[in-house]
Amino acid sequence: MTNNDILRRLRYTFDFSDSKMIALFAIAEVEVTREQISNWLKKEEDPDYTNCSDVQLASFLNGLITDKRGKKDGPQPKPETNLNNNIVFRKLRIALNLQADDIMAIMALADLTISKHELSAFFRKPDHKHFRKCKDQILRNFIKGLQLKYRSTEETEEEEKPAFEWKKKDS
Repeated sequence: MTNNDILRRLRYTFDFSDSKMIALFAIAEVEVTREQISNWLKKEEDPDYTNCSDVQLASFLNGLITDKRGKKDGPQPKPETNLNNNIVFRKLRIALNLQADDIMAIMALADLTISKHELSAFFRKPDHKHFRKCKDQILRNFIKGLQLKYRSTEETEEEEKPAFEWKKKDS
């Protein structure tokens, strides 16, 4: 998954407005414009599309953590210069204050079953013998599960309804 995909999916999941997105970056002490956010959220085919760098996505995720959990004492954490799915997954887990059982339930919403041992391997240090690289499919399904959990059920039901329904005639 690209950083732009992750940003786009998180914005949809939590229904963030442009102003909220700008505020989340500001919490992480990064100044962005509405135009930058708009260009990050566009599809790759669009001529105005701009890549969201690792530092920018890490800053957004740091802002999300601070927004959801509150500011820690001391200086703000510095954004990572190289992001991978494991780091993104860990930051989302921290921001949403999720335990292993919570994550497994969210994954189950997206029809993905994962054991606690498999899950803990994603959050280990890379040099640990049981470390496992988080693949795109895992992160994509986790974010899909978040969408199913955090988006209002009314919106989800509206999206799943067919555009036209046949009605039976009363005889």
